[in-house]
Parts: sequence; C-alpha cells; structure tokens
Amino acid sequence: MSIVPERGADVLALYDRALPEVYGYLIVRCSDRALAQDLTAETFLAAVAAPDDAPRTIAWLIGIARHKLADHWRWQARQQRLLESVAGSAAPDTDAWDVALDVLRAHEILTGLAPQHRAALTLRYLDGLSVAETAAVLERTVHATETLLVRARRAFRHDYEGTTQGGSDD
Repeated sequence: MSIVPERGADVLALYDRALPEVYGYLIVRCSDRALAQDLTAETFLAAVAAPDDAPRTIAWLIGIARHKLADHWRWQARQQRLLESVAGSAAPDTDAWDVALDVLRAHEILTGLAPQHRAALTLRYLDGLSVAETAAVLERTVHATETLLVRARRAFRHDYEGTTQGGSDD
C-alpha cells in the first residue's frame, strides 16, 4: 500500500485524535496496560494496512480494536483449554487449587521459553496443528520441526520439573 502525502497526513491526524479513545476502549476491557498498548499498536498497524477506501474513522478503529481484543481472548481461551486438558489428566484426588497452580506454572514456563520453542509448542499443542502444518507455518522442514519440538518439549520439561521439585516449600 502506498500512502500519498495528503493521505499520510490524514492518517497521522486520525492517529492523534483516536489514540486516547482506542487505548481507553482497550484498557477498560483488559485491565492490563502492556496488553492494551500492544493491542492498540496492532489496531493502528491494521488500520494502516487497510485498503485506501476504508472509512478511517474513530468508530472504525474501535471496531478493529474490538476484533484484536476478541482475537486475543480466543488465543487465551485456546491456551487455557489446552492447559486445563493437561491438568485434567491429573489424579482424581488432586486438589483444584494445585491444578490451577500447575496451569499457571505451565503458562509461565511456556512464555519463558526461547521464541522458536514457544512458537513450536504453541502451534503444535495449543493451536492443535499437525507437525506438517506446524512446519509450514514455521517455514521449516517436517524433520527440522520434529527436532525442534523434541528440544522444545525437553526445555519445557526441564523448566517445569525444576520449578516443581526445587521451587516448592511443601
């Protein structure tokens, strides 16, 4: 997309007017400054990438922000379902609080992994893609992706076992 000079000035003027409203819309709904800032940035990036005939109003930007937030919530729900399904395979006498802590710990460990490991595990296990589909998204061969997944699982297991064995005061 090429922005003609007067179109660029219009986009900048809209940004100046709309930023507080878009950010305000998001912060009220997610109560996390960093997330609201990220989603605000994603909203304006999507607006810049939109076709030239898009309306470019504050209401239009709020609509984009709403979709970005919904996408984020869907992603979080997929993660939560996967973590709960893993936690659901725990022993029946496991306390619900312990399961919730395990889910939080697993999420924390996943976010602490190297980006390529986090991406591979997320695509494969949270998004439910096959190894071949994961390989396509990561632009790797299937064999390289299988190797990456082995290493990512090993790194996750190492960090998880380290926190469950050494990090508890039980």
